[in-house]
Amino acid sequence: MLPEEILARLVSFPSIAGSPNGNIVAWIRDYAQAHGATVNAVTGPEGDRANLLITVGPKDVPGMILSGHMDVVPAGEAEWTSNPFTLRQADDRLYGRGATDMKGFLACALAALPALAQRQLARPIHLAFSYDEEIGCCGVPHLIAALPSLCAKPSGCVVGEPSGMRAILAHKGKAAARVVVRGVSGHSSRPDLGRNAIHTMTAVLDAALAASETLKAGPFDTKFAPPYSTLQVGTIRGGQAVNIIPDLCVAEIEVRAVTGVSPQDALAPVKAAVDTLKAGGVDAHWQVLSTYPALSLGADTPLAGLMRDVTGEATIDAVSFGTEAGLYQAAGIDAIICGPGDIARAHRADEYIRRDELAACSRMIARIGERCAA
Repeated sequence: MLPEEILARLVSFPSIAGSPNGNIVAWIRDYAQAHGATVNAVTGPEGDRANLLITVGPKDVPGMILSGHMDVVPAGEAEWTSNPFTLRQADDRLYGRGATDMKGFLACALAALPALAQRQLARPIHLAFSYDEEIGCCGVPHLIAALPSLCAKPSGCVVGEPSGMRAILAHKGKAAARVVVRGVSGHSSRPDLGRNAIHTMTAVLDAALAASETLKAGPFDTKFAPPYSTLQVGTIRGGQAVNIIPDLCVAEIEVRAVTGVSPQDALAPVKAAVDTLKAGGVDAHWQVLSTYPALSLGADTPLAGLMRDVTGEATIDAVSFGTEAGLYQAAGIDAIICGPGDIARAHRADEYIRRDELAACSRMIARIGERCAA
């Protein structure tokens, strides 16, 4: 099958992050097995969704991972001009949810399987397809943990997030948390008889603002814009009406951390404020939503050199968005980002990828196959 044909099948699965993914997993598994690949499903603790490791070649020697996620963000934008889960072709563009982020890369990798299976690969190629990346890289840690039992430690990993087919060496790490504060409701004319959850939350917000200012003082990494770690309160909600004492306030807070800064440590002052509230008798809760480390690969590493060779393009120092690549690197596997499409098209109505971008990705994968062949 051509990449466009596979992409049409993949887009037809509404594999929204945070939901069961059995249908898309089953289709990919059956396709890969039909072309001679070894397929291992790594089910997550949720029980209704799984990662896939698809291997071509000898699994007992170090090989190369081509990594991507099967999940997509919701497609509720009113601006869609066609069904987001039916691939629509118009000139050289292919429209659909996930076409760029990142089922286009998955389609190219799967389309390459027949040719890769016919080669005498001296080193294996693994397709590592994960779940729930879009809600905080939740699935891939279980796949990475299972790798030692499934194959020899891979020598490198290419994460196919949209990069315009230029390899990216670094991204910031991230941690996000939800804070829930519960108070006591009542009539606003007698605030002394209740406990205002929004007012109580201000101690947490003050801590978040102070931590944000502290991070601006460094450490610095000039590859990034801005060149320091950042912290922001992304959402806040609470209260029912202006004349009711709010009994609930919920805030979500995230950190984007430069290399060398732990995202969890950067959030620590905010968590400390929550702990102080709890120690004072407040019903306050801290929930970690997601966390992944920064990626930082040297431009002089063999993987970076390989990617310059197989793409014919110079590497990019860093990007602001995050990926699963940092988790592979933290596990001791050199990782880099390179895939078809433009991240600016992701997470918006009429997401699309171009045919020439798929063709360029297919050429890259074929060249990696040549390097792994005997």
